[in-house]
Amino acid sequence: MKQHFLLAEDDENLGALLSTYLNSKGFQTKWVKNGEEAISYYHSFNNAIDFIILDVMMPDKDGFSVAKEIRLTDKKTPILFLTAKSMKDDKLKGFEVGADDYLTKPFAMEELIARIHAIIRRTGDSSLVKDERLSIGSLDFDPNKSILYTKDGEKKLTTKENALLTLLVRNINEVLDRQATLRAIWGDDNYFNGRSMDVYIAKLRKLLSEDPNIEIMNIHGIGFKLIIK
Repeated sequence: MKQHFLLAEDDENLGALLSTYLNSKGFQTKWVKNGEEAISYYHSFNNAIDFIILDVMMPDKDGFSVAKEIRLTDKKTPILFLTAKSMKDDKLKGFEVGADDYLTKPFAMEELIARIHAIIRRTGDSSLVKDERLSIGSLDFDPNKSILYTKDGEKKLTTKENALLTLLVRNINEVLDRQATLRAIWGDDNYFNGRSMDVYIAKLRKLLSEDPNIEIMNIHGIGFKLIIK
């Protein structure tokens, strides 16, 4: 069975990217957009939820309030806080209401996954499920192993190549917002990270060029789109 994650994040772009990325890593993820939805979903499926990720600042009910309510009856399910704040008092409050860890925005996807794995190891639940291969035209892609399968053999992807291709494949024929993608993978959408991402997009285009029907389009001023012709 895949691990069942509850993600509460009110930022539309970040929430969509996090949900897609977590699903690609084998975590069955339910994304909600405010604290009230998080509590409602938790009470409906609490016995099936293995991990909870809460943004601190959310409408209706903040992450601290959600965690406090959950901890009244559930002392075991891991809780990881996401926040744009870095104040020491906020971190202390997070741990006081029952957080297992705390991640300050902006952050890289690799760091999020590392924190999740560390918490899972501490709580004694390491039942991670390998993802299935995904088809990209005539090619196959395994995001869990970071491998692109081509006619010429297996191509091992770097961490960022894998993260970018995963987001593109999971959102095929849809536009990936450039700034949100930078924040999700690089942790910051500054100019230099933007140039770095352009280099990785070029590398992916070269890797996928074996199939002429695969194209990563530039959507001017917005982002990228993976299409199969």
